[in-house]
Amino acid sequence: MSTFLVCNASFSSSHGLRSSHVPKSSINQEIVRNTVKFPPSIWGDQFLTYHEPKKDIVIEKQHVEEVEEMRKKLLNTAFSEPKQHTKLIQLIDAVQRLGVSYHFEQEIDEALQHVYATHGDQWIGKDNLKSTSQWFRILRQQGFNVSSGIFKNHMDDKGKFKEHLSGDVQGMLGLYEAAYLSMKGEKELDDALEFTKTHLGNIAKDPTQNASLRTEIEHALNQPLRKRLPRLEALHYIPKYQQEASRDETLLHLAKLDYNILQSMHKREISEICKWWKNLDISNKLPHVRDRLVEIYFWILGVYFEPQHSRSRMFLAKTSMWLIVLDDTYDNYGTYEELEIFTEAVQRWSLSCLDSLPGYMKLVYHELINHYQEMEESVEKEGKSYQLFYAKEMVKENCRNLLVEAKWLKQGYVPTLEEHMSVSCITCAYAVMIANSYVGRETMVTEESFKWVAKFPPLVNATCLILRLMDDIAGHEEEQERDHVVSSIECYRNETGASKDDAIKFLSKQVEDAWKVINKECLRPTEIPMSLTIPPLNLARVSDILYKTNNGYNHAGEEVISYIKSLLVHPLV
Repeated sequence: MSTFLVCNASFSSSHGLRSSHVPKSSINQEIVRNTVKFPPSIWGDQFLTYHEPKKDIVIEKQHVEEVEEMRKKLLNTAFSEPKQHTKLIQLIDAVQRLGVSYHFEQEIDEALQHVYATHGDQWIGKDNLKSTSQWFRILRQQGFNVSSGIFKNHMDDKGKFKEHLSGDVQGMLGLYEAAYLSMKGEKELDDALEFTKTHLGNIAKDPTQNASLRTEIEHALNQPLRKRLPRLEALHYIPKYQQEASRDETLLHLAKLDYNILQSMHKREISEICKWWKNLDISNKLPHVRDRLVEIYFWILGVYFEPQHSRSRMFLAKTSMWLIVLDDTYDNYGTYEELEIFTEAVQRWSLSCLDSLPGYMKLVYHELINHYQEMEESVEKEGKSYQLFYAKEMVKENCRNLLVEAKWLKQGYVPTLEEHMSVSCITCAYAVMIANSYVGRETMVTEESFKWVAKFPPLVNATCLILRLMDDIAGHEEEQERDHVVSSIECYRNETGASKDDAIKFLSKQVEDAWKVINKECLRPTEIPMSLTIPPLNLARVSDILYKTNNGYNHAGEEVISYIKSLLVHPLV
């Protein structure tokens, strides 16, 4: 069995599914559907109404001034004496964790370019574990391939981390966070992760330790920085930063102000989307579809939260709801014969196909085409119509592979794990979402960007694999209670004879290996502009939030509900 599963995007074409057709008469027979009724939305109409706040010229002016003040501070610190670069790294870390780095992308990049050119792999604070770890993490996050060998300075002659480091808790936390930027073959970081997890875990369980320190450790062990969404990290870090003696008061005030300004924008967006969804009346017309619009918007807010991506975010949120409609129609309602007809209609992508479709599918098909047509009209004047061509091609491929899964279910076929992943990494729809996240963006996107996604390069493949496997691990038991295509767990067990626990252990290792691929593919030089690697990275992060312990999309628990309320209901004070 391969140590890293590969999603083969061309697999579906070998199943002969593009031109299947079934006479209409077969649809008029009595139909027994494989369906399950999902619980209704827990949110009701809570986000339907949005009250536009009055413009406060004083606050807007203060926001602009504070952004400018921090911009100057970043540049002044960056191009001061090299010994000041420790402060620079600390400042950049705070700016990023407080959620305001999008204001200073160019300044941060120039500053770190200067740091990298000045120091290379010889960091001035290499004897300080916390400083070294922070420097390593910040530069790796920014795409600089600094060497993990710098941590050998903290290892003994046998290549083990020195035991006395366990007394340096902040250094241990820093090393733990740095270790999650590892790539395949970086033994120092693998050892660092094992070393820090063990010692930090012991400290977290020690009742004699400071309570706030134990809470901080538990938070890190539950989800390392690399896997946290920037918006949620800002929510967590702002009150923590407020308690730090070395805090920058201007930066702290900017972070709070910016958080609330963005929250107001996000409230307006979700209100618009809720009105769109309510007008479609999907819950009544297509009751087999999961009504998880708020959860979807939370998902997309994880991909992009910045104001400049509002148009792309709105398009992606609506697109993602249609992907859910498609998934539930293939997976939870349509007969195989109906799905063959629908798949062929999607390949043709023409309203002339409407008459060939069953009644309930007409709404799905008509609105799907309208959705893409509206966005095409929006970007056409910008000379970007090609973006919708590629976005639609990804939807077509998704439907072809959904039909493969429907065929497997109809035949009772259990594929090999490799077969399963080659199809389900496409039907998880992350590649479609990545391509659609590029639609309508103002800068950096070219035709090559869409061609890159369509080839399922390692970054896209790894992101899809993380969602597919984490979803299967979290939800396979619920899915197998009804007729459902087998999950990766069943495929692996059928192929190897492994126990369920062993299968989960094996697939969890694949998830961690996929994160190492993401780390490698986000290092310079990247195949696409650095900013376009952010949506795949953030989609992997959303997977970690929603599927770490259970299916938080289908059944939002207390944690996910609290996240949504914090981001979309309660302002920071």
